[in-house]
Formats: sequence, structure tokens, C-alpha cells
Amino acid sequence: MSRGTATVSGILYVLLVLVTTFFVGLSCAALLSQAVRTSPNRSWIRNVNAVVIGAAYAVVAAASVFFCLKRRIAVHRRLQRIAKSYQTPGKAEFPKTVYRYIQQEYARACLIAYEAQPKDGFQEGWGRPGTKYENVRFRTELLNTIREIDELAHLVIPSHPLLRPHSRMLHHFRWLSPLLEKDEDGITPLHYYDSVIQLARHASREPTEEEFIVGMDSAIEILRMLNDCRLEMLEGLETESTGSMFTGTDIKAS
Repeated sequence: MSRGTATVSGILYVLLVLVTTFFVGLSCAALLSQAVRTSPNRSWIRNVNAVVIGAAYAVVAAASVFFCLKRRIAVHRRLQRIAKSYQTPGKAEFPKTVYRYIQQEYARACLIAYEAQPKDGFQEGWGRPGTKYENVRFRTELLNTIREIDELAHLVIPSHPLLRPHSRMLHHFRWLSPLLEKDEDGITPLHYYDSVIQLARHASREPTEEEFIVGMDSAIEILRMLNDCRLEMLEGLETESTGSMFTGTDIKAS
């Protein structure tokens, strides 16, 4: 509880006590005045009703103060028993039977938690537990590679067309096909990548782990080729700038 909350709570408690005391006092005064008015001599003298009413309110007031003080003292004593700094209880602070029971329950809880972990089961479209694809959703990871390849392609060719939401990868990256190596069947990684992306976009079922591996391997191959092209471009620019620097120096010297 914060200091502001504790202050507001204390103020409300004091107000409640004052309001309760005020209305109890009013009721006591009203009953005493009624006892005086209804007495034969209309006086406080020998007025049994006034004595009974006053005694009843005095007993109630004394009992209220007693229980409030008792509760206050009990809470104070219990708070005093709590250590100000937390200390982990050790083996010596428990009876042997209690300590052994705690150890057994802790070991049982750990065993249950271990046995409850999934081992052989898996969810469709997700990596199996215990493999390097654990907690990986295949569809999301495959679709995320589109933006990564497209951004790198724009660095290599700034005039590369913008990516449309439903454009085929084979058409959008068509200029990459001549730069990619073909396998024994004459198919480039771009063709495999396009097939897997179409499956991830439009298929009602989730991609399998084999399809995910094929798609990611193809994406890695495309990214590697684009990085090689970018490095060659940077090396060419450095060579041109170095050549122009030496040419300018020769002209000044002549």
C-alpha cells in the first residue's frame, strides 16, 4: 500500500469514527430527554430509565474501546514478529518430519512439471519441441522473408518495382533467375521459393517442416546471391573512386 493510499484510508477511518460517535451521542441525548419527559417528576432525580440508558451507553462505549484496543495490540504484536528483511528459512528452523515432507512435495511437483512438458507431440505448422525449430511458426517465418529479400533487392537495384501484396515471387524477382544456380532438374531456388510462398499464402493447411526447410534454404540462397552482388557493386565503386583519385593526381602533376 502506498503512503497516499494509507493516508486517505486513515482519514476515512477517523471520519467514520467521528460520524458514528456523533450519531450515537445524538441518540443517547434523545433517549435521555425522552426519559426525563416521561418520568412522573420530569426530572433527573430518581429517574431509573435515565440511569439504565446512561449505563447501557457507557457499557457499549467501554466495550467498543476495549475491542478496538485489543485488536490494535494484537495486530501490532503480530507485525513485530515479522522480520524486516526477508530470510529464507533453513533446515534447522523446521522439525525433521516437516522438512522431509516439504522435500517430498517439492520433488513431486518438479517431477509432475517435467512429465507434463510436451516431448513427442507437436502442433501443425509449428516446430517440434526439442528441435531447432521449436516455437517457430512456419507460415509467419516464411512470409517474413519476402520483405527481407525485397529490401535487399532495392539496395542492389534502386529501380526495382515495389512489392505488391499478392504478386508472385517468380514474377516480382524475375530478374534474379539468370543469377541463380540451377539444380540437376534445371530449377532455380527462386522457383522453389515461389512455390513455398504460394503455399504459405493461400493453402488452407499449415506448411510442413520439410516445406519450411525448402523455403528457408531457397530464401537464404537468394539473400546470399544478393549480398554477393551488393559487395561486388561496393568494390566496383571503391575501384572507380580510387582510379579517379589517381587520375586527378597525375593531371595535377603534369
